[in-house]
Amino acid sequence: MDTMTVKEIENAVANLPHGELVEFGVWFEEHQSRIWDDQIEQDSQAGRFDSLISQAKAESDAGRSRPL
Repeated sequence: MDTMTVKEIENAVANLPHGELVEFGVWFEEHQSRIWDDQIEQDSQAGRFDSLISQAKAESDAGRSRPL
């Protein structure tokens, strides 16, 4: 399968009929969400949030937070 350029994809999307554009928009939003979820999972497993979690716990323990 030949790979399309971004410009070719943009042109193809711009020429979709309304119904197919809506369908594509729903798919693309779900696709982006999956990518984001995967990245968050990878970052979490790699410990990239550990310092933020520790900082938040320290703030809470020191009484410098409030319930949401």
